[in-house]
Amino acid sequence: MLNISTNKLTGKVTFAEFKSLDMTIPASESRKRVKILLWIFLVLLLFMFLPWTQTIRSKGMVNALRQDQRPQTIQTMIAGRIEGWYVAEGDYVQRGDTLMLISEIKDDYFDPQLLERTMKQVEAKTLSASSYGERVKAQEAQMEALRANAILRREQAENRLRMTELRVISDSIRFEQAKVNFEVGQDQLERARRLYEEGLRSLTDFETRQLRFQEVQANLIAAENTLLSSQNERIAASIELNAVDNDYRDRLARTQADMFSAMSSQFDAEASATKLENQFSNYSVRSGMRYILAPQDGYIARALQVGIGETVKEGMEILSIMPANATLAVEMYVDPIDLPLVRHGNKVRFIFDGWPAIVFSGWPQISNGTFGGIVVAIDKFTGPNNKYRVVVAQDPEEVPWPDGLQIGSAADGIALLQDVPLWYEIWRQLNGFPADYYTQDERRNMKVNK
Repeated sequence: MLNISTNKLTGKVTFAEFKSLDMTIPASESRKRVKILLWIFLVLLLFMFLPWTQTIRSKGMVNALRQDQRPQTIQTMIAGRIEGWYVAEGDYVQRGDTLMLISEIKDDYFDPQLLERTMKQVEAKTLSASSYGERVKAQEAQMEALRANAILRREQAENRLRMTELRVISDSIRFEQAKVNFEVGQDQLERARRLYEEGLRSLTDFETRQLRFQEVQANLIAAENTLLSSQNERIAASIELNAVDNDYRDRLARTQADMFSAMSSQFDAEASATKLENQFSNYSVRSGMRYILAPQDGYIARALQVGIGETVKEGMEILSIMPANATLAVEMYVDPIDLPLVRHGNKVRFIFDGWPAIVFSGWPQISNGTFGGIVVAIDKFTGPNNKYRVVVAQDPEEVPWPDGLQIGSAADGIALLQDVPLWYEIWRQLNGFPADYYTQDERRNMKVNK
């Protein structure tokens, strides 16, 4: 049986009657099958060590990368009535083109000459402010004249006061002289009376002395009267000097009051003119808002308001526009468990609807019909679907995206992670483990740091 003995039973004994024993004898076909199975096992074993790229699959939608290039609606800035349309759906428009015309429905703006009349009010208020300004200048000139006049009048009053003071001094000297003359005359009259009584002088001489004495007495009274008059003039001059100061202050106060009143009126007129200018500017801007203009180059997608004569409210949406030459990107949504695996700069492959593709998710190098992208933005919070939004832009190092790709097209995204052996990926999938978070370079750096 083991071919050890030299006595061969082969050919002498047949085992055809023993079916089970006959099946255990190897045949040439069986050996071929074993060899094939061994080679298949060896190939599968080698296949298990092939590199496999871990991926995250997610659905997305094509959108514009920049927010100013995404589809937008055009609203009316003012309420009005539709008077005419200048575009139709599907038309290409440039920035600043007139889309439609609306008319005013508020009675405050019905006047067709509103701007002209408002400008006339502005000019009138401006002239009023200018006239008040000239009045202020006149009051200032009047105050300067009052100051110069007050200086001269004060000098005149001071001179008059000085003259009266000198006159008082002079009259007082004369009064003292008159008193001395009076005393001398009184002594002379007494001596003349004694000589007359003694008979040494005649009556005529005595009477002549009496007459002279009366003249001296009259001179004394006149000198005293003159002195008192001079003193009164000095007091009047002092009062006049104070009156000059008081009159100057009174006139200056009245002039300043008139000037401040004119300044107040000037400021009120300037404020009113500024308010009217602001109102004129608002009217000018509002008149331009009657023409709805295109905010940027693009295509008219849909008219949300139709007809002629319809009334639109302030801020109502009337048109939607699709910007032209938008830089495309894909918004894809990933589960929170996969978010830590997605980073800025990660590579992503896309399958766009309408473009056939042959995809091997583990071997993106041999896939055909996919387009490359790179992660540029990741939201920090979940959306309404409890997933995180990831924005992927076109990869400049890859084949450009199709020219016919439009905003709103669906896209199937495949985020490429790190490369692992195939047997590891099968083991991970069977156990339900997430993809590896750290790349090979990061693991190597962590080991070096340790």
